[in-house]
Amino acid sequence: MNETRPLIVHSIHHLVIGGTENGLVNLINRLPADRYRHAIVCADDYSDFRQRIRDPDVAVYAMHKHDLGQGQLYRKLFRLFRTLRPDVVHTRGMSGLDSLLPAMLAGVSVRVHGEHGWDVNDIEGRNWRQRRLRRLHRPLVSHYVCVSKHLERYLVERVAVTPEKITQIYNGVDTLRFAPRGDGARPLAALWGDGSRFIVGTVGRLQPVKNQRTLIEGVAALVDRHPNLRSQIGVAIIGDGAERQRLEEGVRAAGLQDLVKFLGARDDVADLLPDLDLFVLPSLAEGISNTILEAMASGVATIATRVGGNPELIEDGLTGRLVPPGDSEAIAQGIFDHFTDHEMVRRHGRSARQAAVQRFSLERMIDGYASLYDGLLERRTHSPMRASASS
Repeated sequence: MNETRPLIVHSIHHLVIGGTENGLVNLINRLPADRYRHAIVCADDYSDFRQRIRDPDVAVYAMHKHDLGQGQLYRKLFRLFRTLRPDVVHTRGMSGLDSLLPAMLAGVSVRVHGEHGWDVNDIEGRNWRQRRLRRLHRPLVSHYVCVSKHLERYLVERVAVTPEKITQIYNGVDTLRFAPRGDGARPLAALWGDGSRFIVGTVGRLQPVKNQRTLIEGVAALVDRHPNLRSQIGVAIIGDGAERQRLEEGVRAAGLQDLVKFLGARDDVADLLPDLDLFVLPSLAEGISNTILEAMASGVATIATRVGGNPELIEDGLTGRLVPPGDSEAIAQGIFDHFTDHEMVRRHGRSARQAAVQRFSLERMIDGYASLYDGLLERRTHSPMRASASS
């Protein structure tokens, strides 16, 4: 193997199950191994999720940020970057900002910062402290990459980044792994007995920003108005997290135990999604939702909240429906409309699959990042400062 391949060090908060983390693993696994090397720096720690990285030579480093002071963290990162001598440091999210100054001091000239969305403490990107931090770190960033037009506008309007320094690349979905099932089998539907129910599902970490509570409230309102639906629909909540106990208590309080099933974190989401008649994403904030993309690629109609990059994925009335965040009544109506119009379900599902293949394929995402890295490295090679230093 030619060890002149450029080394890209990816700086992330932690390497666990999550949308940003899944995108990073897909990127490392799919970028040509004969063109790039990779390492990952976690501000916090990593889990066995790292085993999804196919190349055993990809090193993962945990900084354990919460055990360190800021100066200690900077020194630890500086020493690591001086040892690794990366060609590119690609930081992601707020935690990634900590890597920018040590990378610059260690002589890394290409420093890419990625924005992937908001957390529950800043669901609309309005937190002035976080905006100030982003502005303070702006001189340390060579180039920005973001996963949606919504985030691109945020960087320009709120962080004052010049548009020329931003590349927007949508997350990609593996349209071979996530695809409609052709055999007609529906093992997930069997959870409700006869397997004939209209199955509504959601996938995501059980945390406040994902707001599965609104889906539960919408289902409660729906069966309260239409009691006959209690025996005709089922709701699958796939994922785990700190909100699970509270959500289960809400299901019991609403008397929905016979409708709503908690499936926990699953490794077979690609097998489960084609079983759904309707996918619902009730989140309060999103960058670009991988789960929407996976549902689309699986040929499933979708209801999603009109937040973040969701309107860039879902064409209202064509591939699904967009609803206001926190509006359980709108979700209830959306479920009912799809339940009573099976042709609309099929039409939305077909259009969603087509959009996923044409606009949001994993290959398209990989090509975008490869072009970004190649262009920045080429620019570095021909920069006047580098040329004079090498002469």
